[in-house]
Amino acid sequence: MIDHELTKNESKALRHIRNILIHRGQFPSIRELSSAMGYDSHNSAVFLLNKLACKGYIKRKSDGSYQLIKNAACDESRAQTIDVPLVGTVACGTPILAVENIEGMFPISTRLAKPSNRYFLLRAQGNSMNKRGINDGDMVLVRQQNSAKNGDMVVALIDDDATIKEYHKSRDTIVLLPRSTEKDHKPIVLTDDFLVQGVVITSFQEV
Repeated sequence: MIDHELTKNESKALRHIRNILIHRGQFPSIRELSSAMGYDSHNSAVFLLNKLACKGYIKRKSDGSYQLIKNAACDESRAQTIDVPLVGTVACGTPILAVENIEGMFPISTRLAKPSNRYFLLRAQGNSMNKRGINDGDMVLVRQQNSAKNGDMVVALIDDDATIKEYHKSRDTIVLLPRSTEKDHKPIVLTDDFLVQGVVITSFQEV
């Protein structure tokens, strides 16, 4: 089964289900799915789940609950996970102080967080990277490293302040570009007092 066979709402529901499974390790309730989809009636969420089941992405178990089907979708419900620390909040607008204080540990699929590397999670603030899929309040998975390639989304540390931006280097100048639907966000041009803390792998809605 391939993604283009899903409708827009079905794809949205499947992404939400995957996010819940990654963060919490269990399938979302009908009420949670209804809320995420903006439905007033739980029957609409049940109908949507039935459509996903018919298309082979999920199945209903004998106890009435649902699960993702292996090989029909990216099966985070069965995938191995590693615990990744949430270490604070990072700005996606004006840089703010990055507080290295672990707020919790979250199970992340090894499909995303390869055990050979170190990872951390940050909670994004602001909308300066919303064109790259990072929205205010999102959980951002970061691979810890001190180098980056042009075009990478990086967590940059500037005088003890952290921000997420798109990395570009030209000779001795580093430019951190916002990618936003709003024009107020400006590039940050640097020559020193700058460290790459990691490269963004993906982001999720917090649940």
